[in-house]
Amino acid sequence: MVQAVVVSAPAVLSIENDRPMPTLRDNSLLVKVVSVGLNPTDWKNGLRSQPGVTVGCDYAGIIEAIGPAVQKPFRVGDRVFGSVHGCNPEQPSDGAFAEHIIARADLATVIPENLTFQQAATLGVSLVTIGQSLYQTLRLPPPPPTIHPEPTPSASAPAQYILIYGGSTSVGTLAIQFAKLSGYTVLTTCSPQHESLLRTRGADHIYSYHDTSTPQRIRSATADQLTLVLDTISTPETASFCGNAMSSHGGDYTALLPGSPVPREDVRSRWTLAYTAGGYEFLFHGKRMPACPEDRDFTVEWLATATRFLAEGVIVPHPVRVGDGGLNGVVNGLHALREGMVRGCPWGVLFGLASCWGVWLSDRRVGIWGVLPTQRWVNGMLQILMMGGV
Repeated sequence: MVQAVVVSAPAVLSIENDRPMPTLRDNSLLVKVVSVGLNPTDWKNGLRSQPGVTVGCDYAGIIEAIGPAVQKPFRVGDRVFGSVHGCNPEQPSDGAFAEHIIARADLATVIPENLTFQQAATLGVSLVTIGQSLYQTLRLPPPPPTIHPEPTPSASAPAQYILIYGGSTSVGTLAIQFAKLSGYTVLTTCSPQHESLLRTRGADHIYSYHDTSTPQRIRSATADQLTLVLDTISTPETASFCGNAMSSHGGDYTALLPGSPVPREDVRSRWTLAYTAGGYEFLFHGKRMPACPEDRDFTVEWLATATRFLAEGVIVPHPVRVGDGGLNGVVNGLHALREGMVRGCPWGVLFGLASCWGVWLSDRRVGIWGVLPTQRWVNGMLQILMMGGV
């Protein structure tokens, strides 16, 4: 039996202490979880999901068993990271927030030696999302296989611009780095206290999203040539902001959530859904989503590429902080994400599909990186009633 964070009643998350050990599948891995990352999608799906499902997507851990159909050269004892389909009504045990989980082998990756479990646990959803948004949807050219430390762009080559709205999110800091590898001049937005972080990640131009003149300043700075936008926040307000910054000739905008297109007919608005990387049909908010084998094939290749850059130190993971807690800290962290309590985090990654919140599980001790309430409050938070809309 294992412990897990589950939806125990409509809109209620709690810890179940006697969850059955998940059954190994042919193409999967049995993983003992060491670290998990908390994402806004986790609490949002927790609000909508039926009771009995396990919550969570991002994990890092140690392989304990390998399915007979697995083709990748994993070994028992390997350190691995990835993402799973949490809150899945058709596979209720699939969530990441448990002591042992079943993970798809094709979407799992050996953790590079230079990364900790805590760092790796922030990467699963973020890397899939960046691959889908930058390279499948916006069609950026892939990074070259060999990265030179000090690239010297041609003086005659026109600048290629991309705006990454919400650069201080986990998706944002990674997307900035990959867009730079692909040869783009990166513009981004954040609060002033996060500018130094984004400078270290390679952002060329940083703007305050609080300033109402910023969209026009971006349009002027890019000589009306900004045609590519990744919006990691994905609200009607941010879509409007991005639309006002984009070229008067139109362009492509991609979001991480549905329902907030740019209000311009000459801008093609799309959104990505990391769950399609599994390559199978699934239910999403009551709607059956078709299988996308091309997404699965792309993601397998993309994760190998992205992990190589991480192993070489070319790409740097999002910052994390580690504190104390208990397994109930997972539930507490989801509550904090929903209530906006992560805004005080030095890296300010409340938004986006991955945040700086993560949890380190080891011998039933949990460390949480992010903004922590008091230890007494963490240990007492065994159950959170999630009320209201998204």
